[in-house]
Amino acid sequence: MKRDYYEILGVERSVTLDEVKKSYRALAMQYHPDRNPDNPEAEEKFKEATEAYEVLSDADKRARYDRFGHEGVRQNDFGHYQNANDIFSHFADIFGGMAGGGGGIFDQFFGGGQRNPNAPERGADIQIPLSLTLEEIAAGVEKKLKVRHLKTCSTCSGKGAKNGSAVETCATCHGSGQIRQVRSMGFGQFVNVSVCTTCQGTGQSIRERCDVCQGEGRVQQESTLKVNIPAGVSEGNYLTLNAQGHAGRRGGPSGSALVVIHEEEHEVFLRDGDDVILDLEITFPQATLGAEIEVPTLAGHSLLKIQSGTQSGTLLRMRDKGIPHLNRGGKGDELVRIQIVTPNKLTKEERKLLEQLAKLEHFKVKPVEPIANDQDLTSSEPELSEAQPSVFGNVKKIFT
Repeated sequence: MKRDYYEILGVERSVTLDEVKKSYRALAMQYHPDRNPDNPEAEEKFKEATEAYEVLSDADKRARYDRFGHEGVRQNDFGHYQNANDIFSHFADIFGGMAGGGGGIFDQFFGGGQRNPNAPERGADIQIPLSLTLEEIAAGVEKKLKVRHLKTCSTCSGKGAKNGSAVETCATCHGSGQIRQVRSMGFGQFVNVSVCTTCQGTGQSIRERCDVCQGEGRVQQESTLKVNIPAGVSEGNYLTLNAQGHAGRRGGPSGSALVVIHEEEHEVFLRDGDDVILDLEITFPQATLGAEIEVPTLAGHSLLKIQSGTQSGTLLRMRDKGIPHLNRGGKGDELVRIQIVTPNKLTKEERKLLEQLAKLEHFKVKPVEPIANDQDLTSSEPELSEAQPSVFGNVKKIFT
């Protein structure tokens, strides 16, 4: 027994024509035989969806189907298409005008297209990973990169044939560069188009191959490429070097070289966008009395003023000591995170001095209030929420 057409398309009976088109398009893309080779189940679902669309997209057929069911549309309303292109040309309105014309939706949408198979092909792109230090990223840098890629054979000028050797039409595909296979599918035929394996899609056969490239028309060579990296790039950014990829076949243009940026981990700095964070350890006297300390930056060293009474965990901002903003003016900042070091070994004299300091008024710590026995300990800590400022929201501004 045939399934309900509305059920096949996964729509309600009150569905609009646009919704019918949208649902069918999704199913056709999912179950198309060209995307599911040797899959009878997908092929059957594609046929079902196409039949359902044929009926529900036509006002008269849909009315008869709603009234009489499958019996109402039985009289040869479906199954008169010769092949897949015929089907899709009929459904051109839902495939954005891609069907019909030259090769139809089958060729154009599912991979074939109607280009000249003997036309020169653009070469493939290549990816070149490039590791950069944070200092190089902050300053911008010029790099020379060695890369192995396919270059046009200079001996045969990319033709693949010995000088004077004839280039003939491929006997397998008769110059088309393609092999067409026809499959019957009950209600019509599907034509599968693939690249000719004899000539690799060139449409030509070479009687005597070039001794250097063995008929490929390209050879592996090593080249040195120069690339200028702008300041401010990030992990995963890439630069495109046009025509520096693999050479195209049959004299086609070269592809591009994509230089992909990888950021090396820094020993001192942690990157946060265009800001850099530095953990700076200082002594208790420096934090209490204040000090001027020489700290590293991406461009050398600078003096940082520590205010008296600075607490551990305080963030001090050094303006414009970070990474330049990519494609716009200005720089990020350097955020210095203060860590007060507590000595774990003391001499007798040092211990005695600290014991004396501990007795003085400003070195006494306020005692913690005792917690009532009936107090809920879990409610003593406030909940953090997105509305509260981040740790970088309350930063002292220090200019060096």
